[in-house]
Amino acid sequence: RAVKLTMTSEDVLHSYFIPAFRSKMDVVPGRYTTTWFKPTQTGEFHLFCAEYCGTQHSGMIGKVTVLEQDDYQAWLTAGGGLTYGMTPAKSGEKLATTLGCAACHKPDGGGRGPSWNGIFGTPQKLTDGSSVVADEAFIRESILQPRAKVLAGYSTLMNTYQGQVSEEQILDLIAYIKSLSKADATQGEPVSAAATPEPAAVEPATQPAVKPAAKPAGQ
Repeated sequence: RAVKLTMTSEDVLHSYFIPAFRSKMDVVPGRYTTTWFKPTQTGEFHLFCAEYCGTQHSGMIGKVTVLEQDDYQAWLTAGGGLTYGMTPAKSGEKLATTLGCAACHKPDGGGRGPSWNGIFGTPQKLTDGSSVVADEAFIRESILQPRAKVLAGYSTLMNTYQGQVSEEQILDLIAYIKSLSKADATQGEPVSAAATPEPAAVEPATQPAVKPAAKPAGQ
């Protein structure tokens, strides 16, 4: 089946490259880029960084494992290689509790910040009269630069979490906020709101699934 990746970098420009899938996309600091691929056979396939990114560039290698659907479901049921057995959405929920986010972002909308319930993927009016879709990029910006785009009816009381949360933790928070919204049924897998066309691919006889590769060293 088709797989969509949403990627960003914490340091410098990288390039995600799977030669066997003819899949290559730049991974850029401070923004999200997306790419699609659709495996047509099972097995293990090399993953490289195709952009010179520093002295450890040669060590940025990994693998993508393609499984039959039944094998993938068994792997997923067993934990899917997740740290401490938690999905990104669950990790995000735990982090939100630790950071005290609910003190302002109350479920009933009665807090000093907007409620997260149902907000993801919906258009939101800003204090300057313009509108923005509450997608991954908006949520990330709101965490790191909370005064950049303020929703109408709210003030700029929130301070930045720059340097307090990692990029992985931001993705976990995004996954949690997405899980609270009916606008996106996928939980735990960040998916960009930007439309990205799926490249043409030969339909496989079976529909394999992809096990996420370990994070390459240096990224």
